[in-house]
Amino acid sequence: MSEIQIKGLNDFNKYKSLLSELVRKDIKIKYRNSVLGVLWSFLDPLFRMIVLTVVFSALFNRVENYPVYYLSGHMLYALFVGASTQAMVSLVNSAGIWKSIYVPKYLYALSAVLSNFVTYLLSLLVLFAIMLVTGVEFTVYIIFMSLPILITLVMAMGAGLILGTMNVFFRDVEHLYRVFTLMLMYALPLFYPAEIIPEQYKFIQVYNPMFYLVNCSRDCFLYGKLYGLHEVIIPAVAAIILLAIGIFLLRRYQDRFILYV
Repeated sequence: MSEIQIKGLNDFNKYKSLLSELVRKDIKIKYRNSVLGVLWSFLDPLFRMIVLTVVFSALFNRVENYPVYYLSGHMLYALFVGASTQAMVSLVNSAGIWKSIYVPKYLYALSAVLSNFVTYLLSLLVLFAIMLVTGVEFTVYIIFMSLPILITLVMAMGAGLILGTMNVFFRDVEHLYRVFTLMLMYALPLFYPAEIIPEQYKFIQVYNPMFYLVNCSRDCFLYGKLYGLHEVIIPAVAAIILLAIGIFLLRRYQDRFILYV
């Protein structure tokens, strides 16, 4: 094990209590000045599901159990987008702290990812309730959803570090990423069946790691089966590449951050 890896592990052990506090702070800030607070973790996916079910269930009547179909896919997408977006802005938003005292900067991005993971776990209760109401069978394959979730978190962390590093120098990155995530939402079959995409545009799905993760989620929650090996290998490779690039960029440019914030 290299000296850099050993130092990284020592830093993580030293600051893991701080990481826990940062996660709590992120969750509190997310629901600050909200009367319902953390209840929005349940109400937001529920309201979205109701609206889209009313609007699209008749249009896409060939989709089996539209409410669970939508929720199982959208919640994973929301986890990736929320985690990567908060990780991206965390480096700039926490500048007041790391300019005063030394804290490994990756902790801010990691806390953003983990706080969104907590929100995702809470929103799973809504999914389970809808599965129960609509008669979807709870199978052992739900446990295997832990791997796609982990891959999503790693991918969000990598994207957050890359974008966060760029955002320190070019603040337009934050706004451009919001446009990108909107495009990603419509590119993914979240509220429509994947089969309606014309053949000439199938490459949008084939080269999109989130497409495979969304399919994994539906296999585990809706269809009660185990996803294919390729459906986790492709996004796992993408996640590792993104994380490696993100760590490299952060290490290379973090000493210059103080000049731009």
